[in-house]
Amino acid sequence: MKINETEQAIGITKKNIRFYEQQGLLSPSRAANGYRDYSEADVDALRRIKLLRKLDIPLEEIRQLESGSLTLEDCLQRHLIVLARRRKNLEAIEGFCGRMLSEKTSLQTFPVEKLLAEMDDLEKGGTKFLDIQKKDKKRRKQYAAVAAGCVILFMAWLLAVMVWGFTAEAGTPILVMIFMALFPLAVIGGTLAALIQRFKEIEGGEIDEASKY
Repeated sequence: MKINETEQAIGITKKNIRFYEQQGLLSPSRAANGYRDYSEADVDALRRIKLLRKLDIPLEEIRQLESGSLTLEDCLQRHLIVLARRRKNLEAIEGFCGRMLSEKTSLQTFPVEKLLAEMDDLEKGGTKFLDIQKKDKKRRKQYAAVAAGCVILFMAWLLAVMVWGFTAEAGTPILVMIFMALFPLAVIGGTLAALIQRFKEIEGGEIDEASKY
């Protein structure tokens, strides 16, 4: 079965299928033309992966399940503990929102400092609220990626202007043209490499990659 057929049969994107291959969760054979050939065993494995990922089972635990080093019972019992912790966190957040709503006041007159102190006490006890530093850090990476893209566009425009200017002057030596073009080319290459790495960091993480069905 080709990857397009597998994608339609299971409802997992080609990007995700290749991602699972990179993670070592399946190894399809290759046809004579070099294309991947997914067997019924591969399709069954992908269905199992889809089921477990929809339950938010981590990839590492799926890998252990497939290898037999972890039983389904142990995996689900462990996951129920994780879900219980998440439910506790959501209940704490829901409680804070409910209290704020019942006060019927504005944010400017609300006892923000008192609530933040209560949040700190709950976090010391194991409750987890949103990690704003991690969230804001990701947003800063996005801004940096946009800035890098602007640098690439500017340097490409500068290079085009230089080439046009040199070609307009027939007497300009070819070595001078090459030397002058090296700087913007180096900047474009370096910035492009950094931009690719930045996008990988932004899109990275097994949950983001493996939950896009």
